[in-house]
Amino acid sequence: MTTGPNRNADNIITVRVDQGLEEIVPGFLENRRRDVQILEAALQNSNLAQIEIIGHRMRGDGGGYGFDAISMIGAALEQAAAREDRSAIRRHVDELIDFLARVTVVYQ
Repeated sequence: MTTGPNRNADNIITVRVDQGLEEIVPGFLENRRRDVQILEAALQNSNLAQIEIIGHRMRGDGGGYGFDAISMIGAALEQAAAREDRSAIRRHVDELIDFLARVTVVYQ
């Protein structure tokens, strides 16, 4: 089981993932945590192209690993960057931070 740092029983998000992905899911989630840092810097520097690229990648990769929420956040980031909607980007980055802090992965 892989868990986020903020996993009190009241706010856990449980994601069920295929047992065959157990070795790679922790790295996938760690890469999303790194993406948060990159997204924060890109937002601060108004690098909307980089945000759009990261969002696009997250949209494509999330579902393949069993994380539909990451795909949805990625799609929202990609669209917000294309619209140059910095407040929406901020909200979606915060949503990603919250998800990563609360997610618990159960392998089955």
